[in-house]
Amino acid sequence: MLVLIGVLLVIVGFAIRLNPLIVVTVSGIVTALLGGLSPMEILEAFGTGFASSRSVTIFVVVLPVIGIIERFGLQEQAKTLISKLAKLTAGRVLLGYLLIRQATAAVGLTGIGGHAQAVRPLVFPMAEGAALRRYGKVPDKVKEKIKAHSAAADNVGVFFGEDVFVAVGSILLITTFVDTTYGLHLEPLELAVWAIPTAIIAFLIHGFRLLRLDRQLDKEVRAIEAEEKNNETVTAGGNA
Repeated sequence: MLVLIGVLLVIVGFAIRLNPLIVVTVSGIVTALLGGLSPMEILEAFGTGFASSRSVTIFVVVLPVIGIIERFGLQEQAKTLISKLAKLTAGRVLLGYLLIRQATAAVGLTGIGGHAQAVRPLVFPMAEGAALRRYGKVPDKVKEKIKAHSAAADNVGVFFGEDVFVAVGSILLITTFVDTTYGLHLEPLELAVWAIPTAIIAFLIHGFRLLRLDRQLDKEVRAIEAEEKNNETVTAGGNA
């Protein structure tokens, strides 16, 4: 049971908002030591895990592209374009991206979106541009909330959309695990079909949240503006 201390370390580390990389690394080392592994065996396990998961660092390849995009103002152009479309709001922009992200993930195109490739250089600036057209200026607190919802739209879209695709890793993992552990044969297509209702429900729930986002932003912007006016009044009265 002592090896479960590593799980406790992960929970505590995330709860107090420490660096996730440090939390997971320390928890892994502690778990390995409690499990009786030597320092060399721990180092070998880390090396093997990194070598077998090199694709996790593939995002580094797109960083120069993102830099070029920002250097030549694609973010600003996307923001300007969206700000000219009167009927688009931040929530509607993100709802459209959620639909596109989930639909493309459902046919196996999980690589065309993502935080680094799409959210940072395009999706968030477009949502911010819609907010700028609506409010004139976007307070930092509201901007951070739009950033969070932009990332969440990408996460929800790809997470619930990719399971509809029969060749995705999670589907193959489930079929292999059930076959080897319980002796039950499942076809990937059967799991993919049953993932469709879940994907639809996820889209409806998160889509509703995105449509509510505009009302929440309205309230927050009005509250911030009222607070700023009140501070200006107090400052003016103090000066007088």
